[in-house]
Amino acid sequence: FDNCTSLISITIPDSVMTIGDSAFFNCSSLTSVTIPDSVTSIGNGAFFHCSSITGVTIPDSVTTIEKDAFRKCSNLISVTIPDSITTIGDLAFSSCVSLTSVTIPDSVTTIGLGAFSECDKLESVYCQATIPPLGGNKMLGINASDRKIYVPTESVDAYKSAEYWSEYADAIIAYDFENGVVVEPEVSANNEIRYTATAKV
Repeated sequence: FDNCTSLISITIPDSVMTIGDSAFFNCSSLTSVTIPDSVTSIGNGAFFHCSSITGVTIPDSVTTIEKDAFRKCSNLISVTIPDSITTIGDLAFSSCVSLTSVTIPDSVTTIGLGAFSECDKLESVYCQATIPPLGGNKMLGINASDRKIYVPTESVDAYKSAEYWSEYADAIIAYDFENGVVVEPEVSANNEIRYTATAKV
């Protein structure tokens, strides 16, 4: 369906297991897409430059979001990444300039190069994994918008020292995912850092 620029909506049937490379490339009028639970992979550039899509729910059956899958979906405001995902490919959500928040589940072990680069309005990244996923260069882009990266309280130091995560060290914040609250650092008399839960975010 690439370059079907007048295609507005599509429902993918339950018989489909894979959305192939560039399947909906530059379907610039596509506003709605239903991805069934039968789909296990979303290919390279599958929805590249589908600039009218505002939201997408990826089913629990999908394990990999390939390179460029949702790149330049410039009106994408929200995306649900399920616990089944293990890999977010290079530039997968690059240039999604309307995306404001994303939650990366603890199932994700790899985030590719520039996966969320040039997402200018991305203010909050919630990364639930206690072990920092393997990162790629500029995976969260250049943090010029005071973006906050919320990680499990016990993992703050691990994230701040991990390769590629370390470039965002100043933006990494301890977060209690169970209670949905930020955990503020406190320095004790013997210079130990302790954390105290504060406002819900």
